[in-house]
Amino acid sequence: MSVILKAPTTDAGTPNKSNPQVVDTVARVLDDIRANGDAAVRRYSEQFDQWSPESFRLGPDTVAKIVSDLPTTVIDDLTFVQKQVRQFAQVQRDSLLDVEVETLPGVFLGHKNVPITASGAYVPGGRYPLTASAHMTVVTAKVAGVERVAATTPPNMGSAPAISVAAMHLAGADEIYVLGGVQAIGALALGTETVAPVNLLTGPGNAYVAEAKRQLFGEVGIDLFAGPTEVLIVADHTADPFVVAADLLSQAEHGPDSPVVLITTSEEVGRRTIIEVERQLENLPTHAIASVSWANHGEVHLVESIEAAFALADTFASEHVQILTAEPRRALDEMRDYGALFLGERTCVSFGDKAIGTNHVLPTLGAARYTGGLWVGKFLKTVTYQEIASDESSAELGRLCGRAARLENFEGHARSADVRAAKYGRDSLPWTDHEFDDSPVVSVSTQR
Repeated sequence: MSVILKAPTTDAGTPNKSNPQVVDTVARVLDDIRANGDAAVRRYSEQFDQWSPESFRLGPDTVAKIVSDLPTTVIDDLTFVQKQVRQFAQVQRDSLLDVEVETLPGVFLGHKNVPITASGAYVPGGRYPLTASAHMTVVTAKVAGVERVAATTPPNMGSAPAISVAAMHLAGADEIYVLGGVQAIGALALGTETVAPVNLLTGPGNAYVAEAKRQLFGEVGIDLFAGPTEVLIVADHTADPFVVAADLLSQAEHGPDSPVVLITTSEEVGRRTIIEVERQLENLPTHAIASVSWANHGEVHLVESIEAAFALADTFASEHVQILTAEPRRALDEMRDYGALFLGERTCVSFGDKAIGTNHVLPTLGAARYTGGLWVGKFLKTVTYQEIASDESSAELGRLCGRAARLENFEGHARSADVRAAKYGRDSLPWTDHEFDDSPVVSVSTQR
């Protein structure tokens, strides 16, 4: 049971509902790219971005010039952040082990973690050049062992966005394109005369980019179905309303449809936070965006206990969950549904977005109920293999498989199994007069 101290504006609508106009436009653009390749890509780039260079792909000399012209402090900061992302991604990769087990005498089952061959990384531009997306999508892919990473970002006022290009280059992108929107997603996923297709699309984007990924899912893999950025804060009486307000607004500025939620056990913290948000909005440069998000999608809930706070927070399954309580690590044991946890006042969501090293591509729209965010494992396929090196086990499994297949009326499956029972166990084959000779079977076994 909770008391609502602030509710969303009643006429705010559903921020995550698909816009039919967006759906139709994306479908039309993708169909055009399928049919006309580079010509369609160039036409839409001219239409939407007024951008039509001789080549959308940047050559190595151009990239080197862009990077060299940036201040040393910018390069140092990008390098530092990417080092954090790389270190954590490497720890994750090292935790994913190939396995092999002998389940019966001479029967070996195993799995291997194999990187995909090519991934595409979309680094948004527009209102905010999200260079951090390059760290998350390119660095992580390269740590996983992806051979080819093609990264793309929209042009900025008729030129290549220098910081985004530098971030993609330093992250290890094998190809860098200055191309945005549905035309970029379509080129990467479908391939054109000059852009080879990829197997996985990653990175956030606007409603059109998100819809393009949704429509292409199945032809290629995608990281996540993307929605507006979300933040939820769980606070008790120890929380500082000034800090709570600042942290809510840090995510409200992402877009006018970003949900920002506070769940607290302290009525004083809740009411003071509401006042503090309004005060901080007065001089926030992104006031025009953050104020709409706060008005339309801001919520403050008062609950009786920290246990009730955690339980209510799980029902939101929010992308970012910040824990501002006396014992923040309790959330690790008592919460289950979230994209990422940020524990204690020293830790904020902005650190995760920009600097700390965990991946900021996280589930939204309640998807945290069934998935986590982008990580090194997303770029790996866990594939299985099997080998039988024992005549006796092959024959016995052949007999069992034959019986099991016939229960399902799969006679072809059964006969394939019968062959092993006959060849390696000397069983008869009543459905054929073929006979196996008695010469020893020569097999080459892999080393273990």
